Amino acid sequence: MTVTIGRRELLVALGGAAVVWPLAARAQQAGKLWRIGFVSGAVRPPSLERSLYAGLSHGMRELGYVEGKDFVIEYRFAEGTYERFDDFASELVRLKVDAIVLATPAAVRAMQKATDAIPIVMGYSIDPVGNGFVASLARPGGNTTGLASSSDDASPKHLELLSMTIPNLSRIGLLVNPDSPNNLPVLNGAMAAGQKAGITIVPVKARNPEEIESAFAALRRENVGAILVVSDGFLHSQRQRIAQLALRERLPSIFHQREFAEVGGLMSYGESVFEFYRRAASYVDKIFKGARPGDLPIEQPTRFNLVINRITADVLGITIPPQVYAFADEVIE
Repeated sequence: MTVTIGRRELLVALGGAAVVWPLAARAQQAGKLWRIGFVSGAVRPPSLERSLYAGLSHGMRELGYVEGKDFVIEYRFAEGTYERFDDFASELVRLKVDAIVLATPAAVRAMQKATDAIPIVMGYSIDPVGNGFVASLARPGGNTTGLASSSDDASPKHLELLSMTIPNLSRIGLLVNPDSPNNLPVLNGAMAAGQKAGITIVPVKARNPEEIESAFAALRRENVGAILVVSDGFLHSQRQRIAQLALRERLPSIFHQREFAEVGGLMSYGESVFEFYRRAASYVDKIFKGARPGDLPIEQPTRFNLVINRITADVLGITIPPQVYAFADEVIE
């Protein structure tokens, strides 16, 4: 994973004024049990250690920390109810956690409102500058740093892959959670890519399980030929239901994350969320060793993986072209 920084932003970072940070946060404390808050918009998985959220604890262990001895993680899962983020923020501030890692950009505002002292690490975000979370990628400023996905730039590839796979594709549904900051950058990218390719993008919204069912009914009425799902914490937790509905409606589907293809989606093209959380540990480590969050550049991973579910393709009666298979990093048989 690499850090992508423009030359102008780098010059600003090198010449920018330092932000004063509490002395206690600048010195690593030997023998201290570090407490990390972790906030997700999804449903708590049955096994954290077997879920993608384990990326954070794996990353911490790789850096030499022993869970339970050197650090503990305070997990909070909103289960799709994003109004809970304010309560989570208050709880974590009262617990005096040493850092907060966010698995969803939808929680950033609540955390920033609750504290300007506790470091905030975005484990996953899209366009944090455009959303106003940080001042710049090179020098975020304040108490917030972390990682930013390039999913908003992947829309042209999503449309290209669907067009290569589905003959005469002219209409694609776009499922988004309207409560997530993820949706607007990806929606804008998809609309622009669709206009260039002569494909109509049909956005539909779902912020709860009932609206997912309604969204697919709307897509049926709109006569779309495929669906692209913009994942966030809630929609990710509903991935099995979404994949099942896509199969029921005979809709070829493409997603940003492998976990969707794993449960029956046709394809996924995007970054590894597990890897995002694993990399977030390096930010936590630097902060614990005295780094100021606002001085740590936002990291932008550049590795995208294409996963194809051949079983789903067979169920839908779709023949995946050889050139698409050639591009695949993984084929689920």
